[in-house]
Amino acid sequence: MQILSNINILIEAPVFNLALLIEGLLIGSVFALAAYGLALVWGVMNVKNLAQGDFVIMGGYIAWYLGEHGIHPLFGVPVAFLILWCFGWLIYRTIIYRVIDKDLFTSLLATFGIALVISQLLNLLFSSDTQTADAGFESWFFFDGMVSIAQVKLIAFVCAALLAAGVITFMKNSRMGQAIRATAQDARAAKVLGIDTDKVYCFTFSLNAAICGAAGALIAMIWVIQPFYGITFSIRSFVIVTAAGFGNLPGVIAAGLGMGVLEQFGGFILGATFQQAIVVGLLVLVLVVRQMQQSRHRQVVQ
Repeated sequence: MQILSNINILIEAPVFNLALLIEGLLIGSVFALAAYGLALVWGVMNVKNLAQGDFVIMGGYIAWYLGEHGIHPLFGVPVAFLILWCFGWLIYRTIIYRVIDKDLFTSLLATFGIALVISQLLNLLFSSDTQTADAGFESWFFFDGMVSIAQVKLIAFVCAALLAAGVITFMKNSRMGQAIRATAQDARAAKVLGIDTDKVYCFTFSLNAAICGAAGALIAMIWVIQPFYGITFSIRSFVIVTAAGFGNLPGVIAAGLGMGVLEQFGGFILGATFQQAIVVGLLVLVLVVRQMQQSRHRQVVQ
């Protein structure tokens, strides 16, 4: 069987394990970046944003569009950050603020509708063809060419780390960051203390969209993008946040890196066609484990 043959390759040539590990960590850093934005929205606003992946794809198309017009797609990272910030602000002011106090189903339905509209608009503007933003970077080869590291993936890793560090620093040291953390802990108490929670929600949702835009610009230089690929990135973000837990930034980073590594090893062993199935399977597994943990907790309390 092909699966057994691939496993034997990993056993007989350990250097391939190193190659897959490096590849997974570099890619996982971008997954973690997008998931952190979802963790913010989910933890602060209690909104499960099903359009998360579509924000990522929008950022990817911005980088691709710049590349098609003679501007290096790496400049798409800050441009996508700014454009998606404005887009996130618009979406919040027109739709999201109406569903924050509603039930879970209403917020899911609203964000699912946003995801459908975004994907269809991207399809109308850019067609359903897959695209990639050609950054023009090369690869480094080690161990007689058995291990390769794409320069663009290393650059994406550095950009993701710098952006994450900037967001973390902002959250810890700025007044708005402190207001966001206070609102996440207890929105009613924060409002009593004079914090404008509506402003905090708007800022949080805009920041999430901006982070996704930057992540999408990086992804467009690594992989291919397509208007209907958003759902896969939404699922990845939900798996990472659910596995890590709210407010657990180290957990989000670790889960994101782990997701990248698992996808690389799973894709190598099972075949590239099963990579998306691995993501969906992980979501189901995480939900089952979480449900079992909650059941045990209730039994202990009782």
